[in-house]
Amino acid sequence: MKPVRAKKKLGQHFLKDHTIAEKIADLLTFKDYETVLEIGPGMGVLTQFLVSKKKKLHLIEIDRESVTYLKNTYSEIEAILTEGDFLRLDLQKIIGKKPYAIIGNFPYNISTQIVFKTLENREQIPFFAGMFQKEVAERICESAGSKKYGILSVFTQLFYTTTYLFTVPPEVFNPPPKVNSAVIQMVRKEDFSLDCDESLLFKIIKLSFQQRRKTLRNSLKTLNLSDLLREDVIFDLRPEKLSGVDFIQLTKRIGHGNISN
Repeated sequence: MKPVRAKKKLGQHFLKDHTIAEKIADLLTFKDYETVLEIGPGMGVLTQFLVSKKKKLHLIEIDRESVTYLKNTYSEIEAILTEGDFLRLDLQKIIGKKPYAIIGNFPYNISTQIVFKTLENREQIPFFAGMFQKEVAERICESAGSKKYGILSVFTQLFYTTTYLFTVPPEVFNPPPKVNSAVIQMVRKEDFSLDCDESLLFKIIKLSFQQRRKTLRNSLKTLNLSDLLREDVIFDLRPEKLSGVDFIQLTKRIGHGNISN
């Protein structure tokens, strides 16, 4: 069967290097999960190595041409193939309530949204690994204090330990992207509950980074903080200086009656 035509609107860049695909598949430890969900299998370069793990495998593919290719080329694959948009699907209807890992060569145009949906479903996802555009991979894994550190970094690292594993050059893809790529992994923290008001925490983080060049005193003006709280030296800092733990502590202080009426 002829190869699938990569579609720009879907952000498709098919991985063709089998060594890299195998390295990604080998990241799976099956600690705290037995089921694996691959997003965007395309022509199955990574899928073939996942099948060899002899675990329960689910595939989600939005491209009908790729779905047809997978069915015709890998008829022996013992996997459940769902045609649809990962971002719109109810994952519990596909996988149930058991824990599972997410893995894939993620489409660049929705990779950040894939991470955020993973965070929303973190109760069931102890492990996540795959290929991103290098810039996005760096933002996910960056530590506080860096210019690349932002909302994506903080939100992800509140719940997962993130690791930037290795950089991947454009020539191992078809078609080659114009940028480098990178493989990362995210291992959910043993205690991933937040000791604060989550909705207030997320609001504070978003407000802080919307004006990241300003100090917290200026970016959090809309919260109507009390005069006493505004005098704290932490409000002299810019948001990239605060770790996830710092944001949690700040949220607890703001939430404990320190917002003026």
